[in-house]
Amino acid sequence: MEYDKDFFEKIFSTARTRKYFALYPHDESKAIIHYECNIKLSESFYPSMSILEVALRNALARELETYAGRVDWYSIFATTPGLADLNKYITQARKMIVTRGEVENPGKITAELTLGFWTSLLNRNYERILWKDLRRAFPFMPKKLRQRKVIAAYLNRFRHLRNRIDHNEPICWNVKRAEELHEDLLQVMAWINKGIPLWESRLDDFDKVCSDIKKKLL
Repeated sequence: MEYDKDFFEKIFSTARTRKYFALYPHDESKAIIHYECNIKLSESFYPSMSILEVALRNALARELETYAGRVDWYSIFATTPGLADLNKYITQARKMIVTRGEVENPGKITAELTLGFWTSLLNRNYERILWKDLRRAFPFMPKKLRQRKVIAAYLNRFRHLRNRIDHNEPICWNVKRAEELHEDLLQVMAWINKGIPLWESRLDDFDKVCSDIKKKLL
């Protein structure tokens, strides 16, 4: 079967593939390679992004448990001034758990909450309420950098990247930028626990994928 421009436009839509073929107006095969590279690059982010998300939510949940003084830390949101708007995330998580016929518990709530929820905890409007406690989730972050706005900026960049990947958007236009984001993911892992990026490296082929992409797109 011939995988040409017509095939890609039919399967993936003209709108989605237009940028690739416009970049190589006289080389359809190179445009297709670039599209394939984007999928490979997106895939290669999975270990770092998934590991960071789980580590992040568990670290923040531990500090929220200490802050609330109870394992179901989320139960205080509805009645705590300044935190009531966070309860909408808890309500949604509970609905999803019930829909699956599962029994609610703190572990399931923590796992069900979205990355949007966890990053929102570092928003400026919660700084005076939560940051004093949540900063302990990043014990290896240099003190000169240990500010809410610094970690919030990193997490929001990661969330934006993950959203682009989840929606199959291009991330392959600037491989150097992708490499910087991957390095930042590893850095934030190390701020939580220095051992995480060392273990993550056993599963991660990001560097090899980037090297291959550079060769293919020369």
